[in-house]
Amino acid sequence: MARTFSVSASIDVEAAPSAVYEQVSNPALMGRWSPENLGATLSGTDTAAFVGMTFDGHNKRGAFRWTTRCTVTAADPGERFAFRVHAIGIKRPRLRGPIATWEYRFESTATGTKVTETWTDDRRAWPDFAANAFDRIATRGYVFAVFQQKNIRTTLRNLKAALDPA
Repeated sequence: MARTFSVSASIDVEAAPSAVYEQVSNPALMGRWSPENLGATLSGTDTAAFVGMTFDGHNKRGAFRWTTRCTVTAADPGERFAFRVHAIGIKRPRLRGPIATWEYRFESTATGTKVTETWTDDRRAWPDFAANAFDRIATRGYVFAVFQQKNIRTTLRNLKAALDPA
């Protein structure tokens, strides 16, 4: 079965694009919304994202926990935030290679911001059968595109609940 290399979803949030960007572009805060991410350790003292900034993302799926090394590839306030995941490990990200890219786009609407989250599988060198087999083991039955589509919808719903006025 051929792989789907990219999935995305959008949601409208009743907040200004700059306010939504400020939250999403701080990787340490992502654990507030994501079903898998627990937050991140930033490599420097800057909390404002910038291209080239690195951070270690802390993740969980069931009892399994792992850490990823990420580099910010886009940091356009109020418009776009993206990062590339390029290393993974249990406590420290030791295994290097292209893993995934995450992107968030922010578009102004009449009531706030349309937020679009996109996951892209960067494991292009992996044969489809090997990636699909690995994915089904890692997710307990799903390929990553299907699994991440579910995670994206959950993240966006949680982000909306946190940022929309009560």
